[in-house]
Amino acid sequence: MSSDDLLKIRSLNLDRPLAVFDLESTGIAVQHDRIVSICVAKILPDGGMEVKSRLVNPQIPIPPESTEVHGITDDDVADQPSFRQIARSLSALFDGCDLAGFNIIYFDIPLLMSEFNRAQLPFDMRGRRVLDAFQVFRRREARTLTAAMRFYCNAELEEAHNCEADVLASIKVLEAQLHHYDDLPKSIVELDAEFNPHTKSFVDWEGKLRWENDRVVIGFGQKRGTALSLLVQEDPSYLKWILGGDFSTEVKTIVANAFNGEYPEPPGGAKPEPTTAPEQLPPPHP
Repeated sequence: MSSDDLLKIRSLNLDRPLAVFDLESTGIAVQHDRIVSICVAKILPDGGMEVKSRLVNPQIPIPPESTEVHGITDDDVADQPSFRQIARSLSALFDGCDLAGFNIIYFDIPLLMSEFNRAQLPFDMRGRRVLDAFQVFRRREARTLTAAMRFYCNAELEEAHNCEADVLASIKVLEAQLHHYDDLPKSIVELDAEFNPHTKSFVDWEGKLRWENDRVVIGFGQKRGTALSLLVQEDPSYLKWILGGDFSTEVKTIVANAFNGEYPEPPGGAKPEPTTAPEQLPPPHP
């Protein structure tokens, strides 16, 4: 990549590094599919930036329909390292960073967390602010990165679904959005608060569990709003379904700990709710 390509988000006030990243994968099931390509542009508060991108061997076949999207084949990744082999260096690259990109909240971040969990090196989202250009875009205009490039930058997105091209396009769109909307805050803290749908009521990253009156409650489905401590006592089979289902390691760990009478500390610092554990279950493994 030439120095001319090293774009900055000059209109954004950064108090710590911002990692703008993009993933390509074997599919869209974040708990089961694997990363085949990753690019990270780490933008520093002083304006410096480093860009790292590489192919990753998913250790499972890449479906033809996925190759049609991003152009990466099994042969392309055959001699590349697995995610587990690069997990520590990648974790170090993300260390201390807020996160940014396009549509990362509902896909790239959950997939990244899932891969780190499989590598037994959990990716901690606590304290990270998130700037998703898609969340700004979906509330203000159209829906795709290609459309965002046309609208904000008056340019076509070349090589869509190529990690580096998408990262550079995301940076262009973010910078253009900050200029286009005069009322957009210029602080990552304020942008995270306004456009990141993950609120303080979320116990886990995806909001499957939520806080309600300092109690952990189910945040989805037929049991939505039901206290976790009540389910431990009255409907443990529902919680065992969660432990065996397609849920994140974070959710399963919280549920398993609840069986042992342990609950997360509420956001306000109140004392976690006590309960008498009817049975002991070990925490799940990634």
